[in-house]
Amino acid sequence: MQQIADLHIHSKYSRACSPKLDLPNIDRFCEIKGLDIVATGDFTYPAWFGDIKNQLEEIENTGLYKLKEEFKIKDDEFKNLKGETKFILSTELALVYKKGGKCRRLHLVVLAPSVKAVEKLNNYLDKKYNIRSDGRPILGMSAEELCEICFGIDDNFMIIPAHAWTPWYAIFGSKSGFDSLEECFGKWTSKIKAIETGLSSDPEMNWSLSALDNITLISNSDAHSLPNLGREANIFDLEEITYQEIKQVIESGDRKKFLKTIEFYPEEGMYHFDGHRECGISFDPTETKKHKGICPKCKRPLTIGVTNRVHSLADRKLGFKPKNAIPFVKLVELDKIIAESLGVKSRSSKKVQEEYKNMINKLGSELQILLNLGREEIAKVSKEKIAEGIEKMRSGDIIIEPGFDGQYGKIKIFKEDKASVQKQLL
Repeated sequence: MQQIADLHIHSKYSRACSPKLDLPNIDRFCEIKGLDIVATGDFTYPAWFGDIKNQLEEIENTGLYKLKEEFKIKDDEFKNLKGETKFILSTELALVYKKGGKCRRLHLVVLAPSVKAVEKLNNYLDKKYNIRSDGRPILGMSAEELCEICFGIDDNFMIIPAHAWTPWYAIFGSKSGFDSLEECFGKWTSKIKAIETGLSSDPEMNWSLSALDNITLISNSDAHSLPNLGREANIFDLEEITYQEIKQVIESGDRKKFLKTIEFYPEEGMYHFDGHRECGISFDPTETKKHKGICPKCKRPLTIGVTNRVHSLADRKLGFKPKNAIPFVKLVELDKIIAESLGVKSRSSKKVQEEYKNMINKLGSELQILLNLGREEIAKVSKEKIAEGIEKMRSGDIIIEPGFDGQYGKIKIFKEDKASVQKQLL
């Protein structure tokens, strides 16, 4: 059975995250988005873990969970939503430590096979570290120490480097990362079967490193708000919808069961190019080299982005495709397409949200619309320009100003005609 899974999100208890990120809202939004499986996020935070134990129940010994009926949001403006959201126990941990004479900052996604395993991990961490101040705790331990703890509790934990290329808090990050998985994980490297590519890179960029040929590339939203759920995800074809089968598919990279990943256009990510946001400087790797990595305005070092960092570690040219590579598709969120089609700046505006609800109620989930429905079918219940925008998004016929130094890239789906440009100038 086809299942779309987002394995890395956050709760309302994580810093800079929406207070609306509670389990009932996540459950509802997954139906709207078209996600079948979603991470709980933040299971190390005591209050959130309490919600997980109180509001979720295991689905028939699968290692996956569902929202109890009494917590479901029933009075809702979205109609005819189908499916049951399945939750997988997860958290993201921030590790800060010294290794190889450098300060390392690393984010790791941890997926757990059971509530019992989470309880054991949380009890251990609570005795030695502060896991009560934030949903994504900062721990003074190495990646190797974390592996020893998790796999010592239960060999079925999964540990996956998060947003692998971002400058800060990433395994390959330019600021405090490593040059290889082995350098980071040491004797535990064989247990690391996957990495999360992050919003600022896509699988094709990662294919330029032969060292990742036997590593499964997964994609997740790292959502800090409800509308961002599913902006990146994984599409599986599972015989049994269980934690163990998801683990097996990720670890093996089985092309028959891991159908594709859903990707951001990486240029839209916050760290795709190099730059200095304060000075408005954005460079591709060639320009950065020309300026010797220094901002021409303030003379301080530039933040080296994902494209540059991939180039520095790559041993193949961009465009190489490994034999068993998992396919991917690039999407732009539906409300962004609606906003530009209607000439509205904010994706959260009333006008945009009314049309979004209209489309979901008549056509099905957001991912169903973006991935599967034809232009004519969409245009029948919406506007022709929105249907055209979705078609342009699918074909890559869009304009993107790449993101840099923590600033998202800017996407334009429709080219401005000369008349509209002239009107703006006047």
